[in-house]
Amino acid sequence: MRTQVAIIGGGPSGLLLSQLLHRRGIDTVVLERKTRDYVLGRIRAGILESGFVELMREAGVGARMDAESFTHEGTVIAYGDEEFGINFREHTGTDVVVYGQTELTRDLYDAREAEGGKLVFNVENVVINDADSDAPFVTYTVDGVEQRLDCDYVAGCDGFHGVSRQTIPLTVRREYEKVYPFGWLGILSETPPVHDELIYSWSERGFALCSMRNANLSRYYIQCSLSDSPEDWSDENFWEELKRRIPARHAEALVTGPSIEKSIAPLRSFVTEPMRWGRLFLCGDAAHIVPPTGAKGLNTAASDIHYLDHGLVQFYEEGDAEGIDRYSEKALARIWKAERFSWATTNLLHRYPDQSEFDLKMQQAEIAFLRDSSAAQKVFAQNYVGLPY
Repeated sequence: MRTQVAIIGGGPSGLLLSQLLHRRGIDTVVLERKTRDYVLGRIRAGILESGFVELMREAGVGARMDAESFTHEGTVIAYGDEEFGINFREHTGTDVVVYGQTELTRDLYDAREAEGGKLVFNVENVVINDADSDAPFVTYTVDGVEQRLDCDYVAGCDGFHGVSRQTIPLTVRREYEKVYPFGWLGILSETPPVHDELIYSWSERGFALCSMRNANLSRYYIQCSLSDSPEDWSDENFWEELKRRIPARHAEALVTGPSIEKSIAPLRSFVTEPMRWGRLFLCGDAAHIVPPTGAKGLNTAASDIHYLDHGLVQFYEEGDAEGIDRYSEKALARIWKAERFSWATTNLLHRYPDQSEFDLKMQQAEIAFLRDSSAAQKVFAQNYVGLPY
């Protein structure tokens, strides 16, 4: 089999790239390690920057998102029993939307299948061959039978643990990483959100986040030890701890219920450079990871897809390789700014095991400065809604 662009990974970034290229007449094949149902069963982030929203519309898959998503014009920062709002629309003229990753992935799958997109599931033993040559190809097995996919380019959208990044030799690849000494314990519950906007809460007991998926599906998180497991936390204990970490008026209004999903996510910042080697391009978690503080993970993947899509279209339609030659440079310039925002927001709102009294005073002063400074709020809002591509 032959295609123009082989895409490794059938998550939202791989599907979005396939859909965008298809609309410009560029052929792709998407190889996915799991099944469609497995991919759609993963519960992930749901806050979309304005740039991601426009990409979905450009890909022709924005109708359900526009009809069912929730617009958020700001967010709430809480500390103890105090809180203040940051109005995104006031400071930037735009906003973010809440639309679950599961739903946008479903929209992308539906579109690719309706348009006859080539999707191969249950792929194993993927090997990217000759990526540094003019004739790359991918070998893989399905049901024990080895297959070969010849292509012009390979897009590695297969996540942190995928084969794409590992294909780049260590003599070429450089990795930067910060591992945080805590995780997030999150639950999903069929309860109404406690607030119309997200609440990011600093407390002496640790960080908490009140989020949502829709009017009757809420997502809550609390900072926890890396040694904890979800089984260590009953629903009752989780709700009680969450109430201790958010302002009293929200704790009193909180509607609790049984969790329908509970998990712990470790936090890390990670970037690999470069994001291109020969005819292999890395996108999303294959190249970088951010802490979930500030909702940048899925959105940084979208910016990669924007740059790669434009570069490939420029090459196939105009014969100009400038966009693909500068892909890594352009993507990384924006990625490091998103990494900075996530790192800074994580440092601002979490309790560290080795924090001194001076460190705590600095945190409190930073929060007070953000509360009182319109300029600081504008910078926060600009980063939250998404820096321009």
